[in-house]
Amino acid sequence: MEMSDVINDERKANGAVIVKPVANAIRILRHLSQVGTPERSVDIARQLSINPSTCFNILRTLVTEEVIEFNPLSKRYSAGLGLTRLVEQLVSQGERVQLAKPRLQNLAARLRITITLWRRMGPDRIVIVSSSASPTDVRIDMAEGQRLPILMGASGRLFATQLDLDSPDIQAAYEQIRWARPLSFHTYRQEVQEAAARGWAMDDGYFSVGILAVAAPVRSPSGNIDFTVSAVMFRGQRDEQGIVELGNALVEFSRELGDVLF
Repeated sequence: MEMSDVINDERKANGAVIVKPVANAIRILRHLSQVGTPERSVDIARQLSINPSTCFNILRTLVTEEVIEFNPLSKRYSAGLGLTRLVEQLVSQGERVQLAKPRLQNLAARLRITITLWRRMGPDRIVIVSSSASPTDVRIDMAEGQRLPILMGASGRLFATQLDLDSPDIQAAYEQIRWARPLSFHTYRQEVQEAAARGWAMDDGYFSVGILAVAAPVRSPSGNIDFTVSAVMFRGQRDEQGIVELGNALVEFSRELGDVLF
């Protein structure tokens, strides 16, 4: 990798940070998928205007990760079975989320509150992959595709049960979160511990003023929390006992949902 590539590893575009080697790797994968025929490293570098040595290093990394294939006789690279399997996994998971949507809609209608399905995206973000609004005149709409820091909201407290809250990096990330009203890290840690003990979490107006959310984890067969189901309502819409009953109901629902998602 050239020194200029290291210096320009990150550049801002439309307010987002772009890591140049990652962007180039995606461009290479897209190129190999589109051309459909094996190509030499030097040809790929020329067509994509990537430094030849940088292109070669990225290609070697992708081969090591079994995403693309290399023919030592022809010295050419091609899209491998690993890329196909990766795409198949993404598609099948998207299909499973779609299969879960009617269940989310039925639950939202039965409880008369908005139900969202969150998924962990990488080490520091979560995203709404499905949202079913309450079928009432006054309701809360949560947009699919909305992303939040992994620690935020009721779902964030559940994902936090799998993180090391003593880590300086985690605490630094917490300090960057803009809560709707003040929430100390000490109090947040206590709420995470309570969520781990009872099996569901709550955000009482910290994510958004006037909004209360209750969430339960959807665990993978290995026990990891990959998804959460969250019920979103106006504060005061349920009393304390009603919130406990809702949390327990979400726990049961999440167990059923796990059979669909995994």
